[in-house]
Amino acid sequence: MAYAKITDRNYMSIYRWLLTALILMMAAFPFASGSGLSGVVHAQVELPNQPQAAPEPAIDPAANSSDDRAIANRLRGIFQEIEGMQEVAVAVDAGVVRLSGSVADDAAADRAKAIAQRVSGVVTVDTQFERDLSVGGNVEPVVDKLGASLQSFLSALPLIGIAILVAAVVGLLGHLLASLMGFWKRVTPNVFLAELIAGSIRVVFIFIGIFIALDILNATALIGAVLGGAGVIGLAVGFALRDTVDNYMSSIMLSIRQPFRANDHVLIGDREGRVVRLTSRATILMTLDGNHLRIPNATVFKAEILNYTRNPQRRFSFELGVDADDDPAAAIETGLAAINGQDFVLNDPEATAEIREVGDSNILITFHGWIDQRNSDYRKARGAAIRVTKNALEESGFALPEPIYRLRFDNGAAKSLANLSQAKASEMSGKKPRKAGTEETLDVSPEDHVEKLVDSERSDDGSADLLDDKQPVE
Repeated sequence: MAYAKITDRNYMSIYRWLLTALILMMAAFPFASGSGLSGVVHAQVELPNQPQAAPEPAIDPAANSSDDRAIANRLRGIFQEIEGMQEVAVAVDAGVVRLSGSVADDAAADRAKAIAQRVSGVVTVDTQFERDLSVGGNVEPVVDKLGASLQSFLSALPLIGIAILVAAVVGLLGHLLASLMGFWKRVTPNVFLAELIAGSIRVVFIFIGIFIALDILNATALIGAVLGGAGVIGLAVGFALRDTVDNYMSSIMLSIRQPFRANDHVLIGDREGRVVRLTSRATILMTLDGNHLRIPNATVFKAEILNYTRNPQRRFSFELGVDADDDPAAAIETGLAAINGQDFVLNDPEATAEIREVGDSNILITFHGWIDQRNSDYRKARGAAIRVTKNALEESGFALPEPIYRLRFDNGAAKSLANLSQAKASEMSGKKPRKAGTEETLDVSPEDHVEKLVDSERSDDGSADLLDDKQPVE
């Protein structure tokens, strides 16, 4: 046997069906027979979640011709008081307003219709306007408006004059404050920052004067628009000139914390020379060849800077090779003795040497020595040290390695080779041997030609220089 399970949902469905059937029966038989009830039973079924339309304004059924005349007279009186609507014709019939005539433009027509709709008793408004194309009707309002604007401007001239005067006074005050360069130079680290602060004060006071003038003219709303536009323009200009701004900020940082002095021998990246000056845009170098070199300050600020002048003591190094069969310790002792015997080599710190590499046919030895750059030129001193060390090793019997070539000759070439060897031997025998321990005095004095060029240019040229001996050097 199958059992039917009735749930609450089934009960609700049965209930809705019964209620719907009852409503339909009552609608079909409005008079309930045998019940003793008379009347009309109205059933209203509302569907949930259905949007309700906005009710139309009620139309007064008791409206008559006197009301139409009142509406027409009211509208005519209103239009007579409005400029440009005196020619509007009004006709009202049963609350329906008909507007006709000529108007200046569509805006005037829409305005007339809106006014008519606001009058009490108006059911609807029908417009039948014509565009007024007459010269007088279209030109005269413009001329009148220009005349009114000119009259307003003439009336405001005294106030405008006062606003301009106030702005000029504030700007002049800023100019006077910025002109106190002596004061700004004392309170700032260098001339560059003093000029920057002075220029900023001028700009700030000019903006303050403009703001006060616009406030007097009651036009402060214009300031927001101007500042907004200036912000957008400034952002665009900042992106376009980001390299220039980067270089400008680098100039400020270099002028505050200076990495070198004038006439310092520096290596900036891979560019070597002596510093001529530091400007607001670039660093000027005099190369060792006597040429001018301009490096943007942004590059200088980010580059590795090697200053040879900061420490007068400088070490030179070079390599020499001896034969693989020689004693490298004896070669080092001989070379150091030759280096330390030179007057331009410092005793403290002493010269040193170490074995750099042992090859198949030679032993490479690296020698190091120290000089005082104020008394000796680096390149001259290094060349002189190489010369005396080489001579000392040769005099002591150390063979400096030479390239070895393996040659193969025919029988006929053996005699020619023997003759060549005899000629070479006789030529060598004709040379006088150099006496051991005799070395001519070498000139290692500092090369100061480029330094003199820099000093001459700095003294003759009146260009602005941000280098200041009073500022700290990093």
